[in-house]
Amino acid sequence: MTTFVDRVELQVAAGNGGHGCASVHREKFKPLGGPDGGNGGRGGDVILVVDQDVTTLLDYHHHPHRKATNGQPGAGDNREGKNGKDLVLPVPDGTVVLDKNGEVLADLVGQGTQFVAGQGGRGGLGNAALASARRKAPGFALLGEPGEARDIVLELKTVADVALVGYPSAGKSSLISVLSAAKPKIADYPFTTLVPNLGVVTAGATVYTIADVPGLIPGASQGRGLGLEFLRHVERCEVLVHVLDTATLESDRDPVSDLDVIEEELAQYGGLGDRPRVVVLNKVDIPDGKDLADMIRPDLEERGYRVFEVSAVARQGLKELSYALAEIVATARAAKPAQEATRIVIRPKAVDDAGFTVTKEADGLFRVRGEKPERWVRQTDFNNDEAVGYLADRLNRLGVEDALLKAGARAMDGVAIGSDEDAVVFDWEPSMSAGAEMLGRRGEDHRFEAPRPAAQRRRDRDAERDEAQGEYDGFSPF
Repeated sequence: MTTFVDRVELQVAAGNGGHGCASVHREKFKPLGGPDGGNGGRGGDVILVVDQDVTTLLDYHHHPHRKATNGQPGAGDNREGKNGKDLVLPVPDGTVVLDKNGEVLADLVGQGTQFVAGQGGRGGLGNAALASARRKAPGFALLGEPGEARDIVLELKTVADVALVGYPSAGKSSLISVLSAAKPKIADYPFTTLVPNLGVVTAGATVYTIADVPGLIPGASQGRGLGLEFLRHVERCEVLVHVLDTATLESDRDPVSDLDVIEEELAQYGGLGDRPRVVVLNKVDIPDGKDLADMIRPDLEERGYRVFEVSAVARQGLKELSYALAEIVATARAAKPAQEATRIVIRPKAVDDAGFTVTKEADGLFRVRGEKPERWVRQTDFNNDEAVGYLADRLNRLGVEDALLKAGARAMDGVAIGSDEDAVVFDWEPSMSAGAEMLGRRGEDHRFEAPRPAAQRRRDRDAERDEAQGEYDGFSPF
């Protein structure tokens, strides 16, 4: 069973917001005490957090579906629903978050770095929050907004200062085992290393990390062997170390040609041309290996490489190599610009930005897109006429009706609010704009009702009684 996974596809879903409550306060001697419906709770977020104790994405490979908890609905007596609990997912340092199209969403480097992969839905407002001077007793509440759900890809790129690259069985695992406390698998057959190994090296006052990347072969950048799968782990390194086998038993190979092949694969992969290179001639404890190292060293130095002759088994030349790598790493760190504190950038809304757009499509349908209109539609209960009227009033105040008129919309034209997947389509009636403030009794709209004869008769009786009372007050028997 594999214990190392550096690429997974993850399906995350944030929690849905709780629905608002439509309730009327009732107690003894107060049968209609006003609206007291509470707001719904917010849905939980899905948050990726860098954790230094996590080194693999194996857990997400086995459990790729992750969902945060939903917010609780509101209740009467002004009780708000409980917020959903955020789902915190620990990831290794150096994790890159991509969408399903391959676009980078976040590069998580550094302990505690966070990225919200899924935003929880807002809770719906209860009718107590919707009450106003003109709408004293709303008979509806807003629905909770659905949480964000999407597919993301997590890729792990090892955060190391030095990367050991070379052919299989060149001695990379042996070298990292003697330079650091890492204990990789070491054997006398190719592709012993199946996953990157990471070790920490201390050289004087400099402490740096060193990574052993699985062996590369010709065609690695196109997917042969294990190279393409793990070449991403060298992208963050400050220096590349070519480990060349001077005692190879293959007659068609030699250290110089091995170096050329690996350099070609690195060039094909791209993005590594500016990294300093160091060449390590390994296995010089073998007589033939030492002779070959003496022969090819001048040629490598002519190319501008710093060359070190070492033996991981006999522990020869390791101190010089370790201090040389520490010097290069220290120089690279010093050349980096000082990290500045994150600036808070405030981008005010443009004066001519209405917050939505209206476009006419080829089939004659008018489509309205914008954060507010789409959110309002998702939070509307279309089984409640009063809630639909409230939505119409909000859209009118936002300027949607004026924009539709300017775009050429006429009565009974089709209008869609939202994307193709979750749009709400209706026949537009411009005469049905404005009017939540005209609502009378709870659940009633004067725009759709005829005059009320009973109310008029009651007003007439009251006027007659007042008139009769006035005449009685002015009567005198004397």
